[in-house]
Amino acid sequence: MAETTKEQYWKYSLILLIALIGVLIFSELWPFVNGLLGAFTIFVLVRKQMVYLTERRGIHKIVAAILILLEVVVIIAVPIYFIALALINKIQTINIDINVLATMIQQFETTIKEKFNYELFNTDTISIITSYLSKGIQYIINQASGFVVTFVVMIFILYFILVDYRKLERYVFELLPFNEGNSNEISREVYSMVQSNAIGIPLLAIIQGIIAYIGYLIFDVPSALFFAILTCFSTIIPLVGTGVIWVPLAVYFAIIGDWFNAIGLAIYSAVILTNVDNVIRLVIQKKLANTHPLITVFGVILGLSVFGFWGVIFGPLLLSLVFLLINIFKREYLK
Repeated sequence: MAETTKEQYWKYSLILLIALIGVLIFSELWPFVNGLLGAFTIFVLVRKQMVYLTERRGIHKIVAAILILLEVVVIIAVPIYFIALALINKIQTINIDINVLATMIQQFETTIKEKFNYELFNTDTISIITSYLSKGIQYIINQASGFVVTFVVMIFILYFILVDYRKLERYVFELLPFNEGNSNEISREVYSMVQSNAIGIPLLAIIQGIIAYIGYLIFDVPSALFFAILTCFSTIIPLVGTGVIWVPLAVYFAIIGDWFNAIGLAIYSAVILTNVDNVIRLVIQKKLANTHPLITVFGVILGLSVFGFWGVIFGPLLLSLVFLLINIFKREYLK
């Protein structure tokens, strides 16, 4: 039965009203979007556990949700606690002799001036260093406080997703503007992409950190474990990746005249560390989600600028969904 003009007016007015209110709400709640993305990511990973506890074991959904939340808190919070504790202990055990430090800085400045005819610590340089240090400290404080807020929001949202996950899945499934086959295809794509990134990225970071730690020990990098941990976190940086850690270390060795370690570390990192990163990333993405490497690279670049940390998962997901939607459109309407 054809729609009347009034019915069309009602329908499109309602769509416009929903869109306007949705944009308003979404813009105001954007600071909490990372918590929502984190909750969805964790839900994808623990969904099978929730199904097992509630539908096979007959445990009440609230009790099951609380058990899973405790598991999530332990898995996330405990490693962070021990890493922070290890770093704090490392810093506390450092016994800095101011005179020795001043001598080292003077020697370094003299070396730079002799080799490059550049005065390192002039007034302008000190002003720039002070400005960057201030910004760096402020950035660390903001990130730490933001992480706490995101974590609390994530746990809060995750609880309600777990308690009503069947209703939510049906509700979202019914709203998708596709037939059942295409809706199932999109659902599988979303779940596989989130799982592959949520599992693959930490796994890749750990493997990279271990390989980097071996290289740092071989080439006498000071505080090798500390720089290996930094290398773990640097794997999420698109394009440059671990290079933000090992390149300055190699340059440092070259400046102080230790050419053996400088060249050795550079070759080891460029040939082994970087290529292992590319190979492992390709294998993980192909194995878990059959994702093209370019989608992963450009997806991470897009995601980090839009979503922050969680962009390493949802950036590639967005690009994959775009190509999937194009294929659905081509299959359904361009036969």
